[in-house]
Amino acid sequence: MSQLALADLADGPYFNIVMQLGVEDLSRADVACRLTRDLNRSHGGPWWALGRRGFFGMELDGDSVFDPADDCVGDWPAVADRKLARVDWKCRYTRFATEVKMFRSPFHGSEITSVQQADEIAYCCSKLRSDLFDTSSSAGVYLEVEVLANPDNVSLAVVDFEAGGCSSVTFSPDTGAVIRERKIREAPRKVEGTYIQPLTTITSGQGFEGSMGLYLQGGHLAFFRRHSATSADGSTTEKGDWECTGFVTDLSWAEGRRLTPCLAFRDVGDYHLRTTRIDSSPPIELKETTLAYKDSLWRSLDWDAGEQEALEM
Repeated sequence: MSQLALADLADGPYFNIVMQLGVEDLSRADVACRLTRDLNRSHGGPWWALGRRGFFGMELDGDSVFDPADDCVGDWPAVADRKLARVDWKCRYTRFATEVKMFRSPFHGSEITSVQQADEIAYCCSKLRSDLFDTSSSAGVYLEVEVLANPDNVSLAVVDFEAGGCSSVTFSPDTGAVIRERKIREAPRKVEGTYIQPLTTITSGQGFEGSMGLYLQGGHLAFFRRHSATSADGSTTEKGDWECTGFVTDLSWAEGRRLTPCLAFRDVGDYHLRTTRIDSSPPIELKETTLAYKDSLWRSLDWDAGEQEALEM
């Protein structure tokens, strides 16, 4: 009776097994032997599957989405087979797992500990490809930021500046409000905006601490928060329940197909924030919020620097 070698299982049973493994167990399988390492890193293998599932629709600065074959722009459709065959999918997974959590200069890495300028914006190195999350898609992407120290005010936003747009949607975790804004003029600055408050205000004169997140799915945006309350003597911190705005806006305000998540700071200070999660699932199930799609419930929030200066004279 002939004996089967591991290589004989590569076309079927082996992949069926390793596709069930997570990152740690798959890494252990990589060091078992050269054959398992090469199989795991191949196109269509487990590292490819993990990355495509975890980073679908996310694009790094200077790069495409995790699996460039999902991108219908550029030369990938014509040369995909040749290029994808040379990709080391474990290396690509490792790079995405690290860099999607990072912030652009002047910040570094996935943590922010100090803000040097008022009204500073910290842009993520990753972008959300809105064309891959349109109304026909069931896929979603969730981004979460933990706020450990907040001396003033910080909000979570997504902007359309990559395509030359001038609009944003911002979630204020302390007030529970979602704000849509569009810059009409740069100098003197004029902004048109509307807001809605799907969640209650939870802080009074204190910066929000806890976790906040955004979720994009089916061409719609939702925001999340979980407030952490510290005892009066500072000895303990208690985390509250997750809350969600529900889907509050579609993407009709955005230009182009690349949206950039970012953090908006109001004042300078010693902050401590870090990106903790980027994956395909939010922390709790979303509830319907059809009321948020009624324009009559959104209140005006326009701001004109020229008019403001005239009133102060």
